[in-house]
Amino acid sequence: MTYDVAVVGTGPDPQNPTVDGFAMGYRHAESFGNQDACEVVACADIVPENAEAFGRTFGLPDGNVFESYEEMLAAVEPDIVTVAVPPAIHEQVVVDCAHSGVVDAVHCEKPMSDTWGGARRMAEACWRRDVQLTFNRQRRFGAPFREARDLVDAGEIGELQRIETTWGDLYDTGAHTVDLTGMFADEANPEWVIAQVDYREEDVRFGMHQENQAWVRWEYDNGVSAVMSTGPGDDLCNAAHRLAGTDGEIRIDSDTGNMLEIRRAGEQSWTAVDVDGENIHGAGADDREYGSEFIDRAAAEVVAALEEGRESELGARNGLKTAEVIFAAYHSVRKRGRVDLPLDVEDNAFAAMVEAGELEYQPDAGAD
Repeated sequence: MTYDVAVVGTGPDPQNPTVDGFAMGYRHAESFGNQDACEVVACADIVPENAEAFGRTFGLPDGNVFESYEEMLAAVEPDIVTVAVPPAIHEQVVVDCAHSGVVDAVHCEKPMSDTWGGARRMAEACWRRDVQLTFNRQRRFGAPFREARDLVDAGEIGELQRIETTWGDLYDTGAHTVDLTGMFADEANPEWVIAQVDYREEDVRFGMHQENQAWVRWEYDNGVSAVMSTGPGDDLCNAAHRLAGTDGEIRIDSDTGNMLEIRRAGEQSWTAVDVDGENIHGAGADDREYGSEFIDRAAAEVVAALEEGRESELGARNGLKTAEVIFAAYHSVRKRGRVDLPLDVEDNAFAAMVEAGELEYQPDAGAD
């Protein structure tokens, strides 16, 4: 079977990505186009010239380039829709795709949503209509992360106790790093979160305010704990990730230059683990024009899960676990205490605090 794929949100020039528009639609289209079972057939973008440029790049028929994604759904009836619009619009587009009655699967960019309530509503709409919903947390298919998980599962460092991460930030990159901690922890459910953030300089990415510095601590129901340190002073573990077990430890992207290394109990030195030349972003050499082999692997997983009728590891269930940690961390800052899960708020506490002027950041700070 060949799946017709449509892209919502083409973005601007993919050769000049910015935090206003990263043109992830091109990356999605390239990776789905690399799947034998898929054909990219249509696109939609509210900026007509962006959609037209995308259509020319991927050789789409003129009649399959749309300004309205609702019109595209009705006219083309795609099997798979990839959603690459800003986070604040994810909920509306995903829910509309589920309600259309013509879509079998929706693959959405991260972060999952701009609010916790929106994340839940997206998942519920797709579950009720038997539409597969997945999120582009493609880094979990990278060799450094996959090999680290396999080492943990094989008992190479004993029983996993703690995961530390210092890579990136909480909301944007955190959509990957929190997802990866969940993968290392055997996809366990988070039980509680406590956090603090700092926001003294404006940082807006894809329409969302992004904290400058964060400290987050959480625990899973299997006893594995996690801690994240981002921004200034984020040299918590001399690596992007550190996994500590009862009989050893693993580091990913360490300060030594090794992408993956292990030190078992009783050993004084670290041993590098072969990851086929890949780093945390992809391979050293990549012939793809827009995306990466990680996104190709994510697209392949979307198709395989659809063909096999199984739940994807990129699915909404794991996506909600990640989103819950992030939004619970923001709520912990607001309530000044630990948040026990399940999270019982609807909003994005960080955005609410910024709007209310409750953080140090002020929009006109430094103005003459």
